[in-house]
Formats: sequence, C-alpha cells, structure tokens
Amino acid sequence: MANSKENGSKIYLYGITAVAVIGGLLFGYDTAVISGAEQALQRFFIAGIGEQEYTEGVHGFVVSSALVGCIIGGIISGFMAQRLGRKISLIVSSVLFFLSALGSYMPEFLFRSDFSFYEPKDSTNTLKWAFILYRILGGIGVGLASAICPMYIAEVSPAEIRGKLVSCNQFAIIFGQLVVYAVNAVIRSNLGNTEQEIKERMITVGWRRMFVSEAVPAALFGILLLFVPKTPRFLVMKNNEEKAVKVLTRINGERKANEILTEIKDTIEEKKEKIFAYGVLVIVVGALLSFFQQAVGINVVLYYAKRIFESIIKNNDENDENNAMIRTVIMGIVNVLFTLVAIFTVEKLGRRPLLMAGSVGMAIGMAVLSITFFMDSVGIVAFFSIIIYTASFMVSWGPICWVLISEIFPNTIRSNAVAIAVAVQWTCNLIVSSTFPTLIKILGDGGAYAIYAFFSVLSLVFVFFWVPETKGKSLEDMGDLWRSKMNKNKKEAELPL
Repeated sequence: MANSKENGSKIYLYGITAVAVIGGLLFGYDTAVISGAEQALQRFFIAGIGEQEYTEGVHGFVVSSALVGCIIGGIISGFMAQRLGRKISLIVSSVLFFLSALGSYMPEFLFRSDFSFYEPKDSTNTLKWAFILYRILGGIGVGLASAICPMYIAEVSPAEIRGKLVSCNQFAIIFGQLVVYAVNAVIRSNLGNTEQEIKERMITVGWRRMFVSEAVPAALFGILLLFVPKTPRFLVMKNNEEKAVKVLTRINGERKANEILTEIKDTIEEKKEKIFAYGVLVIVVGALLSFFQQAVGINVVLYYAKRIFESIIKNNDENDENNAMIRTVIMGIVNVLFTLVAIFTVEKLGRRPLLMAGSVGMAIGMAVLSITFFMDSVGIVAFFSIIIYTASFMVSWGPICWVLISEIFPNTIRSNAVAIAVAVQWTCNLIVSSTFPTLIKILGDGGAYAIYAFFSVLSLVFVFFWVPETKGKSLEDMGDLWRSKMNKNKKEAELPL
C-alpha cells in the first residue's frame, strides 16, 4: 500500500480505463449491428408497408438513421461534459444504448398492448418511425461516447502513457464490431435448420434478437460506471480539490499528484474562456482532423465491405457471397491487429509520424484500387490494396485522430472544442457514406476510389504543416502551445510587407 501511495496504482488506472472503453465497444457494436439485420428489416417493412412505399431511399434512411443521433450526441457532448461531468455523461449514454436496444427489438412497445411480433399493415408505417426514433436514441449514445470516452481516458491518464490508453478506445470500437458480427452470425444460425426457415424467422424474430443483444453490454457499462471516479480536472472545475487529490494520488502517487493538481489549478482558473480564446487555429485543426478521418473513405469500406468485395470477385466461378464474407472477416482481423500495432507504438513513434505514414499507405491502397477498376483487372491485387488501405488507417488515423482530439485542446475549452470536432466527424461520416452509391453511379468504382486517394494525399499535407506533436506533453501544456502559436501568427501578421 505504501508503494501504491508513493507511485500510484497502474491496476487501478487500467481498471477504470477498461470500464471507459466499454463505451467504445458499444460505439462499434451499435454502428455495426445493423449490418446483419438490415436485409431482414427491409423485408419486414416491405411486407407491412409495400415495396412502392418502402423504397431503397427510405430503407437507406432507416439504416443510417443512427448517424442523425450521432451528430446530435456529438453536438451536445460538450455541454453535458461541462455541466454533468464526464462520468455522468457516460452513464447517460449507457442508458440511451440500453433503451435503444430494447426499443429497436420491440418498436411496437409504445403503440400496441399485446406486444405481438406480427403487425397489421396499417401500423407498420408507424413502427418504422418508432424504430427510427430508437435508433436515433442509440446514435445519441454513440455520439456522446465517441466524444467523452477518449476525453475521460485522457483526463485520468499520465502523459507518458496517455496515447496508448486512449488508443485502446479505438481498439474497443473495432473489437465491438467484430463481436456483433459474431453475435449476429450465432443468432442467425440458431433460427432454424434450413436456409428457407432461417430467412423466414429472420423477418419475424431474427433482426429483433440482434438489436436486443446490445442491451447486455449496455447494462454492464452503466453498472460498472457507478464504480469509477469523476476525472480530477472536472472535480477541480467544480471546486472539489479533496476528491481530485484522492483520484490523482491513487493513479500517480502522492508527490506527482500534487504537481498535477497545481498544473490543473493553473489552467482551470479561467474556466469561462470563450471557444476561440487560444485562437481559431486549434479549433480548425481539431475539425480538420475529424474531416480527414472521414474524407479518406474509411466508413465506405467498412459499411459497404461486402458489396465492394462482391464487385472485386464478380464473374469468377466462386460463390461470390461466401467469398465476400470471408474477405470481410479477413479485413476485420487485419483491422484489429493493426490497431494493436498503433497502441504499442504511439508513445514511441509519436502522433505525427504515424498519421503521415498512414496517409501514405491509404493513398497507395486507394490509388491502386482505383487503377484496377479503371483497367478492369480487379482481383487479388484489388483485394490486397483494400487490406493495405485499412491496415494503414487502423495504425494511424483510426486511433490517433481520437488521441489528438482528446488531448490537443486546452483544459478551459476542451469540452466544447471536442464537441465541435466530434459533430464534424459524424456529419462527414453521414455525408461520405451516403454519397458513395451516387459516386459509384456517376463516376464508376475507379472514380470514387480516386477521390478517397486524393483526400488521403491532402491529409498528409495537412498533418505535415498544421498538426503539432503532442507526445509526452501534459494536457496543461496545450494552453501554452496554442497561445504561442497564436502570438506568433499575430506577430507575423503585424510585420510590414
């Protein structure tokens, strides 16, 4: 115990970090659960509403409706983190995840008293909107978790391992996607003995079970959050230094805790600073990190993976659908492995080198993929170009973007600045993923992938000229960093031409 008081407890730190990253797992789980259920959901609504009314466009909105909630959650995350705190905001997100899981499982809950799974045609349209409402609720939970989980982890972590621990959140997101793929597969396989029976039961109960499966990790997240502390920085902001010191001592040891407390107090004094108190540049850099993370096209590859792989192996003698699924699983495994690489190298190599290396890899992967389509020679080369692209993203822009968003903003504006960056990210996600089918139709596969290659190159230029290195810096150092940049820009602007 004496040693723990002197040096802090890594077990305690890793324990509360593990609880926080369940929010990342739910982030991945909620965004990916729709992939296994969407076709059965479409047939369910067509059977009730009719194909003429339930068009592809309507289905697209039903499938992507959670992203609307993600944008809302991102926008309000700053306000909630500031007023309620990081811990309470995460508890709210866990409740939203739980309600979304139950509501998506049984959208008729508010509209029928018999809880029947079989709906008359005149009520199915109402259920469609009820389902959308519940998915938006889950999306708000995702938006909150995507902003506040990295913020929470960053604010409890020592500077020397902060990047590694925040990167664990990205690993949890990718792992959550793999978990739900496996859960969906198990649910589907247990619906019947024949393919026809499975398809029929998917329409009635299969898609419902997939959505309700999220209730288990959501409930676990909410319960475990009751046992983690509020972040020291939020406690100081609320004039509760005694509790802040206890948390800091338990994590860092007594001597280091007092040093960190002094730094926090020095940067918290002006806690009512305006969003541009450190200049416009810091907000622009945060927003552009989010923009480029999406503009390079990663969620096009993740959301439309099966479709993309089917287009690569078309006209072969193989079973296209089965082979596409196998390639999707391979890509998922690669994503997990390279996210682990990022976790174990971010503190050694730094943020900027990883981002720039990732931009180069993504540009090469997308450029080669584009060329294979233009030359009509898709095949194994196209497949490996996608693997190179996703591996490059997962070792760089996937986790490192979240690390930087959680740490580059000064304490006094962090909540609101993170909210802006996250809202930009989810808005760009919605735009990029929803425009992909249109781009394919207008420009062809090669043209669409060429656009993502172009943005990958631009992301390299952006990082090289604008993004600072934050490796080893404390969160309290961020104010000095951006003030110095702001003063330097002012002096340069005042120089005579």
